[in-house]
Amino acid sequence: MSAPTGRPLAEGRWLWRRLYVFSNSAMAWLVLDRLIAASPAAAGPDLARDLMALLALLGVLYLVAPTAQQLLSGLAGLRGRGRSRP
Repeated sequence: MSAPTGRPLAEGRWLWRRLYVFSNSAMAWLVLDRLIAASPAAAGPDLARDLMALLALLGVLYLVAPTAQQLLSGLAGLRGRGRSRP
C-alpha cells in the first residue's frame, strides 16, 4: 500500500470527535437508565426506543458527517468554481 498523498487532515489526528461521540453515547445510556428507573413500566419501551434512535443518529453522524475542514474546503471549491465563469 502506498503512502497517502498530500497533507493529512489535522482533525483526523485529534481524538476530540471520538471523545465527543463516546461521551454523548455514555450520557445517553445513563439518561436511559435513570429514565427507566424513574418512569412507570408502561413508558419504558417508548423512552428506550427514543434514546436508542438518538444513539443511532449520533453513530450515523460520526460515520458519515464531514469534518469541519472538509466542509470549508468544499465551500472554497464552490466559491472558486463560481468565479471562473465568464
